[in-house]
Amino acid sequence: MTTTSAPTGTGTVLSARNLVKHFPVRSKGLIKRKIGEVHAVCDVSLDLRERETLGLVGESGCGKSTTARLLLSLIPVTSGEVHYQGKSLTTLSRAEMRPVRRDLQIVFQDPFASLDPRMTVSEIIAEPLRIHGLYNDGGRNKVRDLLQVVGLNPEHGNRYPHEFSGGQRQRIGVARALALRPKVMVLDEPVSALDVSIQAGVINLFEELQEELDLSYLFVSHDLSVVRHIADRVAVMYLGKIIEEGTTEQLFAAAAHPYTQALISAIPLPDPRKERTRQRILVTGDVPSPVNPPSGCRFRTRCPKFANQLTDSDKQRCINEEPVLTDRGHGHNSACHYAEALKLV
Repeated sequence: MTTTSAPTGTGTVLSARNLVKHFPVRSKGLIKRKIGEVHAVCDVSLDLRERETLGLVGESGCGKSTTARLLLSLIPVTSGEVHYQGKSLTTLSRAEMRPVRRDLQIVFQDPFASLDPRMTVSEIIAEPLRIHGLYNDGGRNKVRDLLQVVGLNPEHGNRYPHEFSGGQRQRIGVARALALRPKVMVLDEPVSALDVSIQAGVINLFEELQEELDLSYLFVSHDLSVVRHIADRVAVMYLGKIIEEGTTEQLFAAAAHPYTQALISAIPLPDPRKERTRQRILVTGDVPSPVNPPSGCRFRTRCPKFANQLTDSDKQRCINEEPVLTDRGHGHNSACHYAEALKLV
């Protein structure tokens, strides 16, 4: 376990050290007693650098979105620290967090549920400006400019969210997040609810905005093919823990953890001949309960290497000893006792 300290690396804008988030499980009935805890996030450390996109990937329920909300102080941490530009956020009150929130914005997964259907698009985008007392300083023109920046017609600002397509609604959410000129944007599954043809347009928009506005992105997704296109670095989560991280090139050229290898091998290839002959790594079984995660390596109950390749003595190490993130060189870290780099695409 790493020590809790402020980030020291140059260019780091947002960082987390040893983040833990447990949610209580309560009994049914009139008197609700605490009977357990959901281990949603367990000792996660991340660094987001200036003008980079960090992909956070994994299956549903692995703790990606919870980690994103902890980074923005939308929910309190059980333990650990979050730093923005070297300043700790976990000790700040709601009033002290308000000026910081101008720099930290989020775009949610569902472009319809995240927009108030009773407000016009202009009112939705203007809302953060009003909250922070900035609307009177040319707010109307700022809203029109933001609509134009995200590729929408400023004349349609008097329409309501239901009058737009899914891709257009996601662009409205992006415009709202950009209203306060943030430095960091958390994109929580921002294209998963969109058709494939629309996804490309929204992803291109994110890339253009990053270049124009010097934004840093935390891109949360379960789709490695999308992450491969947009991310500079990738962190892979499984059952509340980071199990591999490195540059996008490192992970796709030589993934070392069996779980990452399984995710990459599931990405379809456009060449039918390569698709038929490629190596497949299959993960079987269900994800263990986060209320009672496995001892040692959390992935061992589904790990194909554990099931098919390891000796009984090697398996005991996986059962008894929790693997830690180990640097394989050049910042490529993996948490597996028997990590072995494989080229899968």
